[in-house]
Amino acid sequence: MAMQKHRPAPYSSDRPVRPALRVGFVLANNFTLSAFSLFVDTLRLAADEGDRSRPIRCTWAVMAPRPAPIRSSCGVAISRTAPLTDPTEFDYVVVVGGLLHGGEQVDREIIDYLRRCDEAQVPLVGVCTGSFILSRAGLMRGRRCCVSWFHVEDFAAEFPDQTPDADQLFVDDGDRITCAGGGGVADLAAFLVHRHVGLTAAQKSLHVLQLQDARAGSEAQPHGGPATVGDARVRRAILLMEQHMSHPMSVDAIALRLGLSGRQLERLCRSATGRSPASLYRQIRLDHARRLLETTGKSVTDIAIETGFCDGAHFAQVFRGAFGFAPRAARAQAGLGRGPVMPIEAASG
Repeated sequence: MAMQKHRPAPYSSDRPVRPALRVGFVLANNFTLSAFSLFVDTLRLAADEGDRSRPIRCTWAVMAPRPAPIRSSCGVAISRTAPLTDPTEFDYVVVVGGLLHGGEQVDREIIDYLRRCDEAQVPLVGVCTGSFILSRAGLMRGRRCCVSWFHVEDFAAEFPDQTPDADQLFVDDGDRITCAGGGGVADLAAFLVHRHVGLTAAQKSLHVLQLQDARAGSEAQPHGGPATVGDARVRRAILLMEQHMSHPMSVDAIALRLGLSGRQLERLCRSATGRSPASLYRQIRLDHARRLLETTGKSVTDIAIETGFCDGAHFAQVFRGAFGFAPRAARAQAGLGRGPVMPIEAASG
C-alpha cells in the first residue's frame, strides 16, 4: 500500500488573530450619544467583510468602574461591556464627553484610570467635551487641544492657561487626539481605521454610513467661534449670530439675550471689532456662505437660504459687494465640480 502523503491542515479564518485596531471607550455621565455611535459604528463596519459586524479587524469595549448603565444626554443608557481594563489591551482609549453643566462628568476612578493610560503610553482620545475631561485630569498641559466652537468660551474660562483650537475638526498631537464632536467624529474614526486597518476599510465605513469621503482633521469647523474677540459680551453675541444663520436674529433680540440694550451692544461691537452688530452679522453669514461654496456642492440658492438671505439674486448681489466677485466665481476658484473629495490619507491635525 502506498504511503499517504501528509497534508497540512487547511487554513482556518477562525483562528484568533490580533485585531489591527483595539479601542476602549469611557463614557461621561450625560455623554453625547451621536459621538459614541458614529465612532463605534465606523469601527464595526471596518471590522468585518460586508455587514456581518464581527469584531475581527477592529475590537472595542465600553468600560466603566461599575455595572450600572451610563446615561446619555438624550436619555438613552448604555451598559458597559468591560470593567476598567489594563490600558495596554488597547491601541487607544477614547473619552466621550457630553453635557458640561449636567453634574459630574466622570468620577475619581475614571480620572485615575486615564492617568494610568498616560503612564502606560496608551494614546488618549477626547471627543465632544472629552477634551475638558482630559484637561481636568491634567493630561493636556502643553498639548494642542481641539474644542468645538460652541464650547470654546467654556473651555477658555475653565482653562485660562491653555489655548484651545476651535477652528479644526480634530487635532492629532501624537498620543493625544482631540475632536470637536459632531460629524467630525466619523472623520476621526475613519482616520484611525485608515492608519491601522487600511484605506478600503475606512472608505467602506463612511460610505455605508452615507457619508462623503473623510475630511481632513485640519478642515475648518462649520461656524467657527469668535475666539479672537476681546470682549466676552461681544463673543457671546457672535456665538448667537453663529447659531442663528438661516433665520437671523434682530440686533435688539441679541442684546436682550445678553441683558444689554441695543445701543450698548452697538457700542461694544464697534469698540471690539470696529463694526456695527448688523455689519458683523452680515459678514459672518457671508463668510460661512463662502466656505460652503468652496467646500460643498450645494446650490447657490440653497446656500443663500442656509445663510439667511431671501433669495439667490439678493445673496449674489450682497456677496459680490463684499468680496468683489460672484458666488459662482468663488466656487470656480476653489476648483469644485459637484463637491470636494478629501482623501483620507490627508486627514491629519
